[in-house]
Amino acid sequence: MRAKSLAHLFRCIETSAEFGAHLIGGPLFAPIGYLPGRRRTIDEWNWAIECFQELGEILDANEVTLSIEPVNRSETFFLMTAADARSLCDAISHPRVGVTIDTFHANIEEKNIANAMRSLGHCLRHVHASENDRGLLGSGHVDFPSIVTALQEIAYDGYLMIEGFGYAPEEVNSFGAVWGGLRVSPEDIAFGGGNYLRTLLQ
Repeated sequence: MRAKSLAHLFRCIETSAEFGAHLIGGPLFAPIGYLPGRRRTIDEWNWAIECFQELGEILDANEVTLSIEPVNRSETFFLMTAADARSLCDAISHPRVGVTIDTFHANIEEKNIANAMRSLGHCLRHVHASENDRGLLGSGHVDFPSIVTALQEIAYDGYLMIEGFGYAPEEVNSFGAVWGGLRVSPEDIAFGGGNYLRTLLQ
């Protein structure tokens, strides 16, 4: 299974490079929703390090960065916090391996999201800006002003990507149809959230 996963990551890196992409991000360490009912083992931790270290040459050859995303305890048992993600990246020890922080997941797992981002420093490669309910940015309790300040303090120069779920009645199987606010459209999430972030960045 680990060999198949490694081969899959090789193909993902090569395909991303063919598209002109320079970053792959996400919870690349285990399937989302895999919850064995226990904490990770030292063997699992070492296997993950070994796998990601195997990607160094192909990442360099394709000029692609891998950005590993911790997610909340309802979605994984393996990597949930910025501190854990930093430890994993430090152990992998390759300049093209870093961390993605999603503020939705961090809102559940971190004591202070801004401080978690500060603690990552140069390891932070990608940010998903998401409200605590995946709705319109600025409408919930995620402290985006402090987060933006923290990003500026660590001279973060990656993408600040909005990840939210708007309600679109014609997309009956989408996350927005299941969870989105009925009065918040995907366009609201994109354009309203973009305007909100621009105001904070200015």
